[in-house]
Amino acid sequence: MHDWFPDREVIFTPMNMWPVEFEINWKWRIWSDPRAEVLAWQYKAPPQLKSFCRRHKIPFHYVEDGFIRSIGIGALHTPPMSMVFDRQDMYFNANEPTDLEDILRKYDFDGDSALMERAVALKQRLLDSRISKYNSGEAFDPEKAFGAKLRKRVLVIGQVERDASIAYGSQKRYKNNDLVWLAVRENPDAQVIYKPHPEVLQGTAEAESDPYAVSGAAMILDQDVSLSDALDTIDHVYTITSLAGFEALLRGIKVTTFGCPFYSGWGLTDDRQPNPRRGRTLSVDQIFAAAYILYPKYFDPIAREHIEAEKALDILSHMRGLMPIREDQNSEGTSDAVTLLAKAIAQELRNQA
Repeated sequence: MHDWFPDREVIFTPMNMWPVEFEINWKWRIWSDPRAEVLAWQYKAPPQLKSFCRRHKIPFHYVEDGFIRSIGIGALHTPPMSMVFDRQDMYFNANEPTDLEDILRKYDFDGDSALMERAVALKQRLLDSRISKYNSGEAFDPEKAFGAKLRKRVLVIGQVERDASIAYGSQKRYKNNDLVWLAVRENPDAQVIYKPHPEVLQGTAEAESDPYAVSGAAMILDQDVSLSDALDTIDHVYTITSLAGFEALLRGIKVTTFGCPFYSGWGLTDDRQPNPRRGRTLSVDQIFAAAYILYPKYFDPIAREHIEAEKALDILSHMRGLMPIREDQNSEGTSDAVTLLAKAIAQELRNQA
């Protein structure tokens, strides 16, 4: 975080701070410094922090990873190449307005032809590169894994079931296995495939429902495979709130959402949870422009400089192309490998500039 704000003094508060500790040790310190700005990672700050900042007109932002993040999941401490800073709330909180939702509700996309041309080009580059948010999975051949395609193919996207995006993005608390059974019930003649979340497969997050309990109803992808490859040959995606649903939309795949992710409610998805704030009809390209260009900030963690989305995509494409993910790699080894490779690629890109 220091690198993201080189001209500012960055002070970290203790993790899991008690509200009383904020009242005693931090409130006066923040209020008394006219330069103060407050960043809160998700909802890990004391509950009264946001209202305190609003009351005293202190700039406040929630912080979260962006949608083109890294090679490797965040739980393995790989540095992010994008983050979002939202003044209102977390973008996955369907209960409240957010800066991202406001962009989607109000921005004049039709009047910004330069933005839309850039979005169309960047979207195509993203699809051609087969880059996704984390890019942690191994490449695989869906035809070999799934067999010959003889019928409709439905992919159920697993999430970390304790994740805040489900807690704040879904009024009903679905389990991953619930989605599998719903997909089977609603698509009785389809081949249903279930992709558990990478953190569950890698053991960095605990599953609340056992994937193998639905193995009689669906094919289980029990290895962390590339999302881009997993979406090949798929006709329909089921998800609660996962970003993978939007990545499916980018590929023209039908998506059913049981929660209310940022990309639902705009006329593109089969929504099982309505959102009365979202009455506008948008295209995939317009949502992509908002979420991948207007909303996030991008940063090269090796060169330590702010960059545009196109440059972040270049770097991640190089990194993924040069570093195959090994099945026997532990989390520490993965993080070290990513760091060493990122340094080499950053130097290569600087040499080419």
